[in-house]
Amino acid sequence: MDARLSQAETAHLDEPDELDEEFDTFPTFRPTDVVRMRYDRLRCMAGRVQTIVGDLTTQGERALAILSWRDPRATAIFIILALIWVVFLYVIPFQVVAVLMGLYWLRHPLFWSKLLSVPVNFFKKLQSKSHMLL
Repeated sequence: MDARLSQAETAHLDEPDELDEEFDTFPTFRPTDVVRMRYDRLRCMAGRVQTIVGDLTTQGERALAILSWRDPRATAIFIILALIWVVFLYVIPFQVVAVLMGLYWLRHPLFWSKLLSVPVNFFKKLQSKSHMLL
């Protein structure tokens, strides 16, 4: 690969502070406002990570609610639909199912709906332990 075309020299020209942060010593000798800006940026990124991890755990708790009979009606509906899906996949070749799913996901925006689909709405209504945090 040609090193002159790699754009490695211009990689951090947008944020010169990021490169300075990488080569900063410990303890730092930078002004307090620079350190505060770095700390605020780190807190913002950590907050986003915490939000995403919280959303993932909520989805996991909902999946566990389906499989652990915490909501017997939801578990029964899920098992029946899973059995129907298994029979459907056994009868119809996987390539046909993959093409149909691809056509559904790549449909024109004119055919998109603003409402949630029935399975997604059902999954969102399941219990999770997020209400226990308050």
